Amino acid sequence: MNADPKLTQTETSPTEADLRSYAQPAAIPAALHHHEMSRLELWLHRVTVLLFVFVCAVVGVLLIILPWRPEWTDNRLLLTYPSLRAVVANGFFRGFCTGLGVLDIWIGFWEAIHYHEGERS
Repeated sequence: MNADPKLTQTETSPTEADLRSYAQPAAIPAALHHHEMSRLELWLHRVTVLLFVFVCAVVGVLLIILPWRPEWTDNRLLLTYPSLRAVVANGFFRGFCTGLGVLDIWIGFWEAIHYHEGERS
């Protein structure tokens, strides 16, 4: 063994008290539990939620209406790929896209209804 003769046995291995101190988590200050949002953070959070709800509503409405319009299958991209056009023109695929649109609107309004700003003093 290449142990340093200057070190004793207690210096090389941790004591039982050292192990107990590592096992217990450090005390978390009470200020971290009740973090108050600054005014800027609060308004950024509000604007973010508002934009999320708006984007979800717009994309949802587009996914509900667009698959049933003629532009859905009669466009330049799909005219060059006939096999992809057949898949996109399928009623099941159109219904699936409409269902995603309904789900998207539901997610947006769910976020709007369950919005909270946290605790206020």
